[in-house]
Amino acid sequence: MVATAARVPRLTLIGTGTVGAAFVSRWQRLAARGLVLPRLALLANSRGAFSCEDDPHRTLQLATHADDARRDPQNVRDAHLVQGDVVVDATASEAVAARHAEWVSHGVHVVTANKLGNGADLLRAQAIVRATRAGGARYGDAATVGAGLPLLRSIRELVAGGDHIHAVEGVLSGSLAWLFDRYDGTRAFSGLVREARDAGYTEPDPRQDLSGEDVRRKLLILARAAGLALEAHEVEVASLVPESLASVSADAVDANLEALDAPLLRHFQEASRAGAKLRFVGRFDAEHAKVGLQALPVDHPLCLGSGTDNRVAIRSDRYRDQPLVIQGPGAGAEVTAAALIDDVLRIAA
Repeated sequence: MVATAARVPRLTLIGTGTVGAAFVSRWQRLAARGLVLPRLALLANSRGAFSCEDDPHRTLQLATHADDARRDPQNVRDAHLVQGDVVVDATASEAVAARHAEWVSHGVHVVTANKLGNGADLLRAQAIVRATRAGGARYGDAATVGAGLPLLRSIRELVAGGDHIHAVEGVLSGSLAWLFDRYDGTRAFSGLVREARDAGYTEPDPRQDLSGEDVRRKLLILARAAGLALEAHEVEVASLVPESLASVSADAVDANLEALDAPLLRHFQEASRAGAKLRFVGRFDAEHAKVGLQALPVDHPLCLGSGTDNRVAIRSDRYRDQPLVIQGPGAGAEVTAAALIDDVLRIAA
């Protein structure tokens, strides 16, 4: 990667799935309205890297349907990148996340929905922080937690202002929020899971949502933003997936979802007897971090959201008696793409 004279930054979008496609659509809508945006120059996926000309949507279709034989090596992307450009990571790729700190250190801005940058290996997250502090480039990660809700920005601004974060707890999964907002014990939980999957709220293999791993990564991102050097193994995760379901192949998941029903009905009945609601919660404080199902009082701050809403309560020196609560849609390709575009615009400005 080489430095260049002042120039209009270009966008490289990596990932052409549902979020990547929504990003391209939103970019085109905003450009058509006259908003000044960095030029969308390249789309890349596991099949290769594709130059955008006048029609990014056409390039998206080409990238999505290209023959796997067109697969290009990683250095095709690097050859295109120069200082001041912006990489938008709309993948869930470990390999792409591993490049974030390197790109930033070479002056390439990174905007990401990929939680594996700041929400996995601690050394990787620390490398990203060092690269941004060194002034190499900016790192936009608002889309990694809460699909662009001002969670990370609020925590970082509180810390920068001298506040001390005591605890953060929240409903951090839009898919699990949707499931427990609707589950009332009158129908099988497995049926709701299928409905959520078919609506696109969960991953194609819903065990990825039900395991709590996604919430663990989001909790790590929030905790690290609050100044805690938390390792992934230090977060206690209580998965909703019983062993009989966890052990089957992806092709057999749908036929075995009924393994969820009896345990979830038991949890629901116990919560109902106590006058409580079930919520899947991630929480950290200075002593402990955990992810799992909780029965909460109906007036608890985390019980007041609906649908796919994320709802997060922040307790700090400033918000000791009454937490700062942030709520809003936490799932969906459109809101995630909007968060990515917002970070791009902040960098371009």
